[in-house]
Amino acid sequence: MSPRALAFVLVLIPLLAARTAQAQDPMKVSPDHFKVLLENEHVRVLDFQSTAGVKIPMHSHPNYISYSIAGTGKTKFTSKDGKVTEEPDKAGQATWHEAATHASEYEGPGATHVLLIELKDD
Repeated sequence: MSPRALAFVLVLIPLLAARTAQAQDPMKVSPDHFKVLLENEHVRVLDFQSTAGVKIPMHSHPNYISYSIAGTGKTKFTSKDGKVTEEPDKAGQATWHEAATHASEYEGPGATHVLLIELKDD
């Protein structure tokens, strides 16, 4: 590989990696369903609202807490390796989540409304 081609590849790789990271932000992949309520150097609080059957594309969260405001169904999470897990939605329930990359889909009657409190590394 010529020095010029090598330099091009070395510049291109970080740019593609940054684009992939941006694509995994829930605000980027599904802006109609997520809204930032608060963000600072310690935390980002997201308001998530959706109806049954809406599929949210693959996205990532750091460690976070979810607090269900409304919803009586369940959410299916599909990880990058294809593993599917389900979590029931129950209003008033707070749940701890380790950092994750997943796609998600709410299944249930009506709509779901969840606050996500993402913790940033210090």
